[in-house]
Amino acid sequence: MAESGASRPAKRQPKKVLLRLDPDVHEAIAKWAADDLRSINGQLEYALRMALKQAGRTP
Repeated sequence: MAESGASRPAKRQPKKVLLRLDPDVHEAIAKWAADDLRSINGQLEYALRMALKQAGRTP
Protein backbone atom coordinates (compact mmCIF):
# COMPACT_ATOMS: atom_id res chain seq x y z
CA MET A 1 0.00 0.00 0.00
CA ALA A 2 1.34 3.42 -0.94
CA GLU A 3 1.96 6.01 1.72
CA SER A 4 -0.45 8.89 1.68
CA GLY A 5 1.26 12.08 0.63
CA ALA A 6 4.21 10.20 -0.86
CA SER A 7 5.89 12.27 -3.52
CA ARG A 8 6.16 10.97 -7.06
CA PRO A 9 9.22 11.53 -9.22
CA ALA A 10 8.81 14.65 -11.34
CA LYS A 11 7.85 13.90 -14.95
CA ARG A 12 10.52 15.00 -17.37
CA GLN A 13 9.23 17.78 -19.58
CA PRO A 14 10.33 17.69 -23.22
CA LYS A 15 12.49 20.60 -24.37
CA LYS A 16 11.09 22.89 -27.04
CA VAL A 17 13.34 23.80 -29.96
CA LEU A 18 12.77 26.21 -32.83
CA LEU A 19 14.07 24.61 -36.00
CA ARG A 20 14.34 26.16 -39.44
CA LEU A 21 14.31 23.67 -42.30
CA ASP A 22 14.71 23.92 -46.02
CA PRO A 23 11.24 23.26 -47.50
CA ASP A 24 12.54 20.25 -49.46
CA VAL A 25 14.02 18.72 -46.29
CA HIS A 26 10.73 19.31 -44.46
CA GLU A 27 8.80 17.62 -47.26
CA ALA A 28 11.14 14.62 -47.25
CA ILE A 29 10.83 14.27 -43.45
CA ALA A 30 7.04 14.60 -43.65
CA LYS A 31 6.88 11.78 -46.24
CA TRP A 32 9.22 9.61 -44.14
CA ALA A 33 7.11 10.27 -41.03
CA ALA A 34 3.91 9.34 -42.87
CA ASP A 35 5.51 6.10 -44.10
CA ASP A 36 6.51 5.22 -40.52
CA LEU A 37 3.15 6.36 -39.06
CA ARG A 38 4.82 9.04 -36.94
CA SER A 39 4.38 12.76 -36.51
CA ILE A 40 7.05 15.00 -38.01
CA ASN A 41 8.24 15.80 -34.48
CA GLY A 42 8.41 12.09 -33.65
CA GLN A 43 10.32 11.38 -36.85
CA LEU A 44 12.84 14.12 -36.12
CA GLU A 45 13.44 12.73 -32.63
CA TYR A 46 13.80 9.22 -34.11
CA ALA A 47 16.35 10.46 -36.67
CA LEU A 48 18.29 12.38 -34.02
CA ARG A 49 18.39 9.32 -31.72
CA MET A 50 19.68 7.19 -34.62
CA ALA A 51 22.40 9.78 -35.33
CA LEU A 52 23.36 9.92 -31.63
CA LYS A 53 23.62 6.13 -31.48
CA GLN A 54 25.74 6.02 -34.64
CA ALA A 55 28.06 8.68 -33.20
CA GLY A 56 28.40 6.78 -29.91
CA ARG A 57 26.60 9.53 -27.98
CA THR A 58 23.40 7.78 -26.91
CA PRO A 59 21.90 9.53 -23.86
